[in-house]
Amino acid sequence: MSDHFIPTQPDDAAEKPVVKAALIIIGDEILSGRTKDANLAYLAKWLNGEGIRLDEVRVIPDDTNRIVDHVNSCRRQFDYVFTTGGIGPTHDDITAESIAQAFAVPLHFHPEAMALLEAHYPPGEFTQARQRMARVPEGGSLIDNPVSVAPGFQIENVFVLAGVPLIMQSMLESIRHKLVGGLPMLSASLSVPVPESALAGDLGLIAKAHPDVQIGSYPYYREGRAGLHVVVRALDQALIDRALREIEAAVRRFGAEPVRDPREG
Repeated sequence: MSDHFIPTQPDDAAEKPVVKAALIIIGDEILSGRTKDANLAYLAKWLNGEGIRLDEVRVIPDDTNRIVDHVNSCRRQFDYVFTTGGIGPTHDDITAESIAQAFAVPLHFHPEAMALLEAHYPPGEFTQARQRMARVPEGGSLIDNPVSVAPGFQIENVFVLAGVPLIMQSMLESIRHKLVGGLPMLSASLSVPVPESALAGDLGLIAKAHPDVQIGSYPYYREGRAGLHVVVRALDQALIDRALREIEAAVRRFGAEPVRDPREG
């Protein structure tokens, strides 16, 4: 089985499709609030740089049936699926066996993973618990872990990554060459010193006039004054610019001056 899973692409390379991904965050500790997830924002930004849109995120417990159901649902709906968490050495790290069950394949000790881990630990310290980190569903390929050696794995369009942010990030770099993206989502934002309620009607009309543009409104209150950040997203910078000009004109009708974020657009 090839470890390159490539979404169907049109013949004309200039007409790249929108490639979508889902993230499944696995862990009771996330849902309980004991651990704060730090992977979502990083992964979303990283994927967008590769032309892959993170389109859905699910946070689920360490429960085999739930993992199986969500992995099977997502891998049929999205070009790529990423999971984080549950591939360590403890009894509650059940992601590997759950992924194997989702694909209806056996779970085995991957010989390359066993060799890597055995070489990593001092003699006598490659315990049974640590050997659990070498388990990979049959047909899966390893994802390199340059930080702590214990690998992740890929099976078809599902990439199983560690939950520890530094390790997860290093694993992403090792799979960059395996991913085929489409058009990246572009964005620009405005800081608007006008209450959201005052601009809501104009924003609704502008959004309706530009169906290929996403317009988000995020109110703030600072120094005794209400305002909002308006974020405009699209696959084409020209579409963003047109929508921004209309929003800026609407703001100026209230006698206020919008400010574009210099980091974007």
